[in-house]
Amino acid sequence: MAASVRRQRRRRRLRKKTRRQVQLWGAAAAVVAVVWAAGNWASVWPVLLAVVVVAVVGGGGYGLWQAHHHAVGKDRAWRLEEEARARELSMTEVDALSWQDFERYVADLCRRDGCTRVVVSGKSGDLGADVIGYLSDGRKLVIQCKKYAPERSVSSQDMQKFLGTARNEHGADVALFVTTCRRFTSAALGLAVRHDIIALHRDLLGAWVKGARLDSLIPLNGHGHGGGHGGGGRTQRRSRA
Repeated sequence: MAASVRRQRRRRRLRKKTRRQVQLWGAAAAVVAVVWAAGNWASVWPVLLAVVVVAVVGGGGYGLWQAHHHAVGKDRAWRLEEEARARELSMTEVDALSWQDFERYVADLCRRDGCTRVVVSGKSGDLGADVIGYLSDGRKLVIQCKKYAPERSVSSQDMQKFLGTARNEHGADVALFVTTCRRFTSAALGLAVRHDIIALHRDLLGAWVKGARLDSLIPLNGHGHGGGHGGGGRTQRRSRA
């Protein structure tokens, strides 16, 4: 134990001695530099001036770049907030629609984005096909519309009913489940992803309402991220037919 303490003391003394030596050599080097600069001032001051100018200009440029970067970041965040607020304002108007008007509004969005032969069921017992139409490439589109309160969730039962009829009963090439609520349950999302159902929750519907085209939403899977789903397999089969 005593030997260990002595070793630690020796190491501390050595480190302290080394620091002093470095400080002394640094001070000596500084004195030599000052003496040399004083003796050669005529040739030294332009270099020093250039170094100072470069440092000032570089520091100012870096400060301006940081300020610009910060301003751009704030502007981007503000634009995102404004877009979200604009979507929510649009969704406020959608929330005021009846479920029948909501189905007709979804049909109008389809027509806006180039769909043809768009029809609205407008009645119960439609076997999950509230809106039917054809995309510009000829694929048949079948849409289930659920006018739910924003805080509700689409359940797996809702998704199962649509899954059982969208293709088997209506021959959908693209099956779209669109709702005004904010989320699908995890079980409902799992069904959507596994069976190529395009699940549009409130945020994606808001983007559609604001102007995003349907063909940009179709490649999204149930989570709202590009996943290679969205009826691509059926499209390939049709194109080969």
